[in-house]
Amino acid sequence: MIKHIVLYKLIDNTNHSIIGETITKLKSMVGRVPQILELEVGVDFLKSSRSYDIVLSVLLPNKEALREYQQNQYHHEFVKPFMHSNISSSVAIDYEI
Repeated sequence: MIKHIVLYKLIDNTNHSIIGETITKLKSMVGRVPQILELEVGVDFLKSSRSYDIVLSVLLPNKEALREYQQNQYHHEFVKPFMHSNISSSVAIDYEI
């Protein structure tokens, strides 16, 4: 199993509309990206200087599924452009569990 985690800093983390749209967009991959076994989205409440605003955690069956997820048309054409237009930075980690 592979865990794929991405942390996002939003351009405007005070805009509740963008936060809601971001959550909806990330969660919309369920059922559209068949490699996803589990998907979780969380919003930071601490708002410290080192905090990121949103976390995406995805469980995938194997490394090949991670590659397919990253190349999935819905993920690549609809989710990534939305995220890139609303974030100032992101970090990711992928690991085996």
